Amino acid sequence: MSEIERTVIIGSGPAGWSAAIYAARANLRPLLFEGTAKPEMIPLGQLAFTTEVENYAGFPAGNVRAFVESAVDKDRHYNLPPAPKGHEKDGQPHYAVQGVELMELMKQQALNFGTRVVGDDIVDVDFSTRPFTVIPASGEPVKAQTVIIATGARANYLGLESEEKYKNRGVSACAVCDGALPTYRRKPLAVIGGGDTAVEEASYLANLDGAETIYLVHRRDELRASQVMQDRAMKHPKIELVWNSVVEEVLGDDKQVTGLRLKNTVDGASSELTVSGMFVAIGHTPNTDFLKGKLTMNSSGYIKWTEAFRTKTSVPGVFAAGDVADDYYRQAITSAGTGCMAALDAERYLAEHG
Repeated sequence: MSEIERTVIIGSGPAGWSAAIYAARANLRPLLFEGTAKPEMIPLGQLAFTTEVENYAGFPAGNVRAFVESAVDKDRHYNLPPAPKGHEKDGQPHYAVQGVELMELMKQQALNFGTRVVGDDIVDVDFSTRPFTVIPASGEPVKAQTVIIATGARANYLGLESEEKYKNRGVSACAVCDGALPTYRRKPLAVIGGGDTAVEEASYLANLDGAETIYLVHRRDELRASQVMQDRAMKHPKIELVWNSVVEEVLGDDKQVTGLRLKNTVDGASSELTVSGMFVAIGHTPNTDFLKGKLTMNSSGYIKWTEAFRTKTSVPGVFAAGDVADDYYRQAITSAGTGCMAALDAERYLAEHG
């Protein structure tokens, strides 16, 4: 019979690696499944698709690349993106840490403490009996005394080829993450959507120092957002509502977004909107399909915590961390924090149960 693991972690974003660091330092010998190339479980998580991360505490702009290359094993240097140009100081690159760099540093830290990593997806679980069973896409099922779910959530996009082409070059799904970057700073921008999230994103961008016009593009003639949020959008001097419109194509010069081609949903007329960036705010999908019926979730599919300020789920011994249980903040730093909490919760659960 194969060894029963103390802790299995599913997911490799900020929550997963933070949980692994704490679990490994607590001598739980965590086994982490980091996923493959599927949207549901991307190695290094959604942050791997982000360029510079200016708001992760402890990583001010500087000669980041030298530190990253000194800390991360050389056999993974191939995964590091090119250092951004135009920010050199004393002949060295000077920029905020990039998403892939930050995640590789987290992974390295977890590996340094003995975390074991499997490059596979988990396709099913059995939480009905203890020890629990997690079933990878390939290989044998794994038994575990505790499980930490950290599979995150993926942003919903419009599904346009041109949108995919300009991701990280003017197309984003997180204004709080990217809005203050030089790519978008003090330029006209568009937010796509009509719910609370879209208005929040538009308001955040409109309140940045020196913000230009923020166009809120919605397919109908009224917002779905709460009345308070609607009033906020209507009254803001820098937010302009674009009603009855959908994005037909993202326009650009092959380097950066330059505008959007819109289609009117009433008369079918096309028009162009000059903007330097598009923020898609049409919701997120938690990566919980393989957990349906196994854990209690909310109406949107996010795992429910059963106790305030604890990462406990509806199954004792199973914990949830990061965006898979967070439909509100969705930030790298909050995910990392709950990853720490989940590892501590797992450690204490194991101690209580001998």
